[in-house]
Amino acid sequence: MTRKAPRRTAERILEVTLALFNRFGEPNVSTTLISSELGISPGNLYYHYPAKDELINSLFERYEKALNELLQASDGVRNVEDAWFFLHSLFEIVWEYRFLYRDLNDLLSKNRLLETRFQAVLKNKIRSVRSLLGSMSRAGAIDLDARELEPTANCMVVLLTYWLSFEYVRDPRHALEPDNAQAALLRGAQHVLNVLAPYLEAGQRQHLLQLTGAYHTAP
Repeated sequence: MTRKAPRRTAERILEVTLALFNRFGEPNVSTTLISSELGISPGNLYYHYPAKDELINSLFERYEKALNELLQASDGVRNVEDAWFFLHSLFEIVWEYRFLYRDLNDLLSKNRLLETRFQAVLKNKIRSVRSLLGSMSRAGAIDLDARELEPTANCMVVLLTYWLSFEYVRDPRHALEPDNAQAALLRGAQHVLNVLAPYLEAGQRQHLLQLTGAYHTAP
C-alpha cells in the first residue's frame, strides 16, 4: 500500500492559522502561537510566511477565489428555492473565513492590500446580487421596479457582509462557535431573502414562508 505524502508545510500553516484566526480573532493570534500550535520553529514559519500579513493575504486569496466562483452562478437563480440555496452557500463561505468579517474594520485599517481587494469583493457581491434580481425578475418570481434594483441589491449585500457581526454582538461568547454555525447561516439566509418578500409573486412568497418555517430556529 502506497503511503500518502505528508502535506506541505505551507498548506498546514494556512489551515492551522485559519482555525486559530476563526477561533480567537486575528488580532489575538500571534505568529508565535501559530508556530507553537503547528509544532514548528518560528524560523520555519517565517521561511514560508515572513510576515503575519502574508498569512492573512494568502487566506484572503482562498476566500476570494471560492467566493467569486460561487458569485458567477447568480444569473442561474430563477426562484426562491434557487435563491435560498445560493445565499446559504454564500454564508457557508463567509463562515469558513469568518475571521475576515469578525475583525473586518481592524483588518482593513492595517492592511492596504486587503482594503483594496475587499472593495473589489464588495463590488462583485453587488454585481452578483443585481444579476440574481434580474434573473428572478425575468423568470417572473419577483416584480421589482428598475428604480428599486440598486437599493434592494445594496441592502442584501449589507446583510450578507455584516450578518456575522450582528450575530457576534448578540452573543459574543458563543455566536461564532462551530456548534452554532448552521443556525447562524440559516438565520442569515432567511433575513437576506426576506428583503425580497414584498416583491415576490404570491406563490413564491408562500414558498418562502414554507422554507423559512421548515428551517426556523429560535433567535
